[in-house]
Amino acid sequence: MITKYCITAAMVVFVSEVAKRSDKLGGFIAALPLITLLTLVWLYLEKQPQVKIANHAWYTFWYVLPTLPMFLVFPVLLPKLGFWPTLLACVVLTVVCFGLFAVVLRRFGIQLL
Repeated sequence: MITKYCITAAMVVFVSEVAKRSDKLGGFIAALPLITLLTLVWLYLEKQPQVKIANHAWYTFWYVLPTLPMFLVFPVLLPKLGFWPTLLACVVLTVVCFGLFAVVLRRFGIQLL
């Protein structure tokens, strides 16, 4: 468990350190599904059933899509509202997008909630 925490935390620190030096490279690395890949590895190493590992990847795909508008809205709101209000607005936006997305997907037989 300690190893999992250390490796996962090291990835977050690594990305933030790279982002301090290069906006583009930091954004690129942050866009990689590093946490998801680590989670898949941890699930595999902990001998979880393949269906559980596959389900994690499946739901991660659907959960990522409604978060994407946040990345467009954040840079627009940041100079107008400041960091914390922008972050809060983006969290609210993401929750609303997720809720709407879940309702739409339900019509196609995909249950996210």
